[in-house]
Amino acid sequence: MSYTRLTSELALELQGICANSIASGEELLPYGRDYTEDLSFTPDIVLFPENTQQVSQIAKFCNQHLLPLTCRGAGTGLSGGCLPVEGGVVMSLEKMNRILKMDAVNYQAIVEPGVINETLQQAVQELGMFYPPDPASKGSCTLGGNVAHSSGGPRCVKYGTTRDYILNLEVVLANGDVIHTGANVLKNSTGYNLTQLMIGSEGTLGIVTAITVKLLPYPPYRSLLLATFKSASEACACVSSIFQAGVQPSAIEFMDRKGVALSVRHQNIAFQQGDEAAYLLIEVDGFEESELMPQSEKVYEALEKHGVIDVLLAEDSETREKFWKIRRSIGEVVKQHSIYKEEDTVVTRSYLPDLYEGVLKLSEQYGFEAVCYGHAGDGNLHVNILKTNMSDEQWQNQLPEAIREIFKMCKQYGGTISGEHGIGLVQKSYMDIVMTEAHFEIMRGIKRSFDPNMILNPGKIFA
Repeated sequence: MSYTRLTSELALELQGICANSIASGEELLPYGRDYTEDLSFTPDIVLFPENTQQVSQIAKFCNQHLLPLTCRGAGTGLSGGCLPVEGGVVMSLEKMNRILKMDAVNYQAIVEPGVINETLQQAVQELGMFYPPDPASKGSCTLGGNVAHSSGGPRCVKYGTTRDYILNLEVVLANGDVIHTGANVLKNSTGYNLTQLMIGSEGTLGIVTAITVKLLPYPPYRSLLLATFKSASEACACVSSIFQAGVQPSAIEFMDRKGVALSVRHQNIAFQQGDEAAYLLIEVDGFEESELMPQSEKVYEALEKHGVIDVLLAEDSETREKFWKIRRSIGEVVKQHSIYKEEDTVVTRSYLPDLYEGVLKLSEQYGFEAVCYGHAGDGNLHVNILKTNMSDEQWQNQLPEAIREIFKMCKQYGGTISGEHGIGLVQKSYMDIVMTEAHFEIMRGIKRSFDPNMILNPGKIFA
């Protein structure tokens, strides 16, 4: 696709639509990066619209002039989904950050895409309601970005991902038209499900400007356990046993020894490690405190079958926060420790031990160091590959082969190449592992229908 270069005249016209902008200088640089490795693509201009009308006018202008248009939220993504690989226009939706409506009767909320995930969680909790999706970056990631990637988080094992909580979207199409993809109702069997099509499309089909989310009653009681294991594979195998015991935890998180050690050291957290190889962080919740003990007892029984060393109960809020801080911070401290690549692997839950062992064998074969953690209850293992002692030649030429082997294992074990981070830029070369040419042709047809000039977030998901 041949795009138009942004001239000073076109830039002035765009600034006439949206005066709040950055058109030159080092201030452009942060909008060419996200949390994906060390990639950077500098945009020609960054615009900060404040309402749907401005978004519509910007999209229409870019479409008419064949200017590449990339939208972004907080830039916390891990697949390069918001990187402006063709330069052009970046549209930051960070100023569209209002909670437009909270409906405690129908258990719904309507929000703009720039609302921070945790901000919504806290606002609805004050009214006794619950928005479960909680990515590790919940304190900074936006709901628009969550929709773009169908983000998950620890509590998805019980409550589901972002995809399960979106009822309706207001979307600006590439030509500037504004549509609603559904209706603010719990049941809808009216034509194609455009809402679900838009979720996870990573800004390649349209620009989300308002989101109607479904809410649940808030379960106020929680019990959190940290279990330690001599064997990481046994920790992984224990996950299925917990479900077989008849428990539906609100979170089951896996952490290997390296990940916990890095998190504790980088954040100076008081936590003593012994000779354990891995950990499971297990949470159960309920509407009555009496619901917690029966669930916890069944969890203990499952743990004992898999060589658990010790089980630490978080008896106060300070300990709970410490355990969660260790888990949620692993991805960030790995980035500080080494050049890395993060693979968002996911398999059916019973194959989690096989996937973990397979990753270890490949790390020995290809000479990389791996830090593994993730949402074990979902079979979603985040494999952080550290460069450490690998040469540049190994990193650039041999490592992609290793990653391809990891993804082939995912397919073999009934899984796929991304559970919640999306495909974006860095995973698109592996899409052929799980999709055929028939899949690609269908997706290209959908893309052409929504965005015939291919201006929206070019270079992502597939060629």
